[in-house]
Amino acid sequence: MSASKLPVLDEAANPPDLTFGEQLRMAGQSFWASRVRGRLILLSIALLAVILLLTYGQILLNRWNQPFYNALENRDLPAFWQELRNFFFIAAFLLVVNVAQTWFSQTTALYMREGLARDMVDQWLKGRRAYRLSVSSPLGVNPDQRLHEDARKLAETTTSLTIGLLQSTILLISFISVLWQMSGDFSIPLFGHQIAIPGYMVWGALIYAGGAAAASNIVGAALTRINADRYAREAEMRAALMWTNEHLEPIALARGEAVELRAIHATIDNVLKVIWKLAMGLTNLTWVSAAFGWLALIVPVLIASPAYFSGTMTFGGLMMAASAFTQVYTALRWYIDNFGAIADWKATLLRVMVLRAALTEPALTEDCAGQIVVEPGKPGELAFEDVYIRTPSEAEARWGGYHIREEAPVIHAGERVMINGDPGVNRRQFFNAMAGLWPYGEGRIVLPEEDHILFLPQTPYMPEGRLIDILAYPEEVAAYREEDALAALKAVKLSRLAPLLKDRKRWDRVLDKEEQMALTFAHLLLRQPKWAVFNDVLEGLEPETVKVLTGIMQSLDQTTLIYLGRSQAFLEALSPRVLHLERMDVPVPEV
Repeated sequence: MSASKLPVLDEAANPPDLTFGEQLRMAGQSFWASRVRGRLILLSIALLAVILLLTYGQILLNRWNQPFYNALENRDLPAFWQELRNFFFIAAFLLVVNVAQTWFSQTTALYMREGLARDMVDQWLKGRRAYRLSVSSPLGVNPDQRLHEDARKLAETTTSLTIGLLQSTILLISFISVLWQMSGDFSIPLFGHQIAIPGYMVWGALIYAGGAAAASNIVGAALTRINADRYAREAEMRAALMWTNEHLEPIALARGEAVELRAIHATIDNVLKVIWKLAMGLTNLTWVSAAFGWLALIVPVLIASPAYFSGTMTFGGLMMAASAFTQVYTALRWYIDNFGAIADWKATLLRVMVLRAALTEPALTEDCAGQIVVEPGKPGELAFEDVYIRTPSEAEARWGGYHIREEAPVIHAGERVMINGDPGVNRRQFFNAMAGLWPYGEGRIVLPEEDHILFLPQTPYMPEGRLIDILAYPEEVAAYREEDALAALKAVKLSRLAPLLKDRKRWDRVLDKEEQMALTFAHLLLRQPKWAVFNDVLEGLEPETVKVLTGIMQSLDQTTLIYLGRSQAFLEALSPRVLHLERMDVPVPEV
């Protein structure tokens, strides 16, 4: 048996290492695969039109400054009232456009979130990726934070930052030309000569905004990493709280509240440490952003004042130039004002796209070399061809693994088969390999073509909902008649639950282990599959329950039964053919 590598079974496996460009490409793929792509494109076009109208309104408002302030300087009352009327027309136009922009931006964010959330969930629950990720990567341990909170934040911040960047770019292009025209050819005396500086106010705005941007980059360089670390610690805290909530009964029985409390407090401490670092980073960034922000109140007037004092510019022209300078500077400092938000966005993008990249890795989505192949074959036959199950290492020098001792066994329709194994063999992995969940190993498992196979795990799944929904899961309730459901409950000795068939409860907490397994067998009776594979389902049950359940198995004349385990009751009641799982530890090859 060859000893192929085990990259995906390493519990400390690192997430995919994506560059920023790869993250953007992955986000683009997610957008293009979105079912709301068409609506987002139409909304983007509408938003662009609204932003252009808003920019036009701001240009009108900027031009209004000159006649208005000239009217004040000249004490021209009729002109003053005329400009006031003009102002209210412009303001009304801008108000309507602002409201339209808000509506379009909020709607875009909504559809952006819908598209991203649905795409991420689709990728997560496609095929058997979610399970495989949960056993192969730390990303699969608590993906809910990335699927819910991070996806929400990414959609909303992407929308707001994109709109802000687009609006600032259009403002910059529009007002730079205005400011350049107003600057004229400003000259400064130097060594007896007049040195002309065309568009000097534009250069002043560029230098001022560039200095602010450079300072912000230096001070806030670590914010992206700190934000990413914060989200990881928040996810760990949420997972700890969810784990405790799901295991309240055993914790209370063991009087383990103090231990759980210490563990949760430790996760809270980790979150608080990162938030403290983030608070300090944002505080330091505020020194830069606030300083340049306050100076922006006077800098435009200072830069425009030489032309005013030289007599080439009126007071109205000064105010118009100062307003245009403010628009250019505001557009240029968009990056500065949003440095923290951009760092947060990049951290969120990384977390979401790393998960999406992991979910679309060929190791999860395709049959790769060194994996068990599960494929359909002949009807009425289930075959194992050179199947070797590879397990996580149990010692530094060896890999755990096992195979079927019998040579290429074939199970035919109608048979009763038990598969047990050597001490220490984890039959659950073999059970999952048959279901296509555990690809780690070699060989082929050939399933009967078009024959329905029902897999029954040792721990039944009890989804929240009505009892009748659990009986039918994963099919719709309409697939079965209510009288058949009642008959199935009666057959497994759960007639007392008949009046509760339509009740919605946390049945995993209401029913004990015996009742949950009996409910699973009631589903088996309803489903009547051609093949049923059991993973040690009789282990640890009361003798009376075992007797009832083995009786159900005996009654399934049209179902092929494959039982993984060592149940004496199954042996005695069904006299199955027995296959053996044999350990084959493989030494790790020297590097």
